[in-house]
Amino acid sequence: MDEEFISEPIKPVAGTFEPAAMTRGEPGLPGRFIWRDKEYAVVDVLEVWKELGPCKSGGPEKYLRKHWFRIVTDNGMIMTLYFERQPRAKSQNKMRWWLYTVIGKEEDE
Repeated sequence: MDEEFISEPIKPVAGTFEPAAMTRGEPGLPGRFIWRDKEYAVVDVLEVWKELGPCKSGGPEKYLRKHWFRIVTDNGMIMTLYFERQPRAKSQNKMRWWLYTVIGKEEDE
C-alpha cells in the first residue's frame, strides 16, 4: 500500500490524552481524534520521534519544534501524526495536531 500525503489538522477528542507524556512536558497523544468528520481510535503506537529546528532569531541554539507519532487506528490504517509546539500563525493557535500521512483505506471505501 502507498503512503498518501494528507497534511490536514485533526481534532483530538477531549479527555483521551495520554497523561504520562504530559507529566514529562510532552504532548499527550490523543487516544481518539476526528479527521474529515470521522472519529478514529489509536490502538497502537509504532514509532515516536522529535524534530528540532534552528533558533528563529539566528542564534546557534536548536529548539524542539514537533513531536511525531506513527500510529495504527481501530480500522487498521497507519497514520503519521504530529504536534506543533508553536502554531504556524495566530489564526491557527488551536490547530496544533496534524495528520501528515495515511497508509491504507477505509474498509467501506
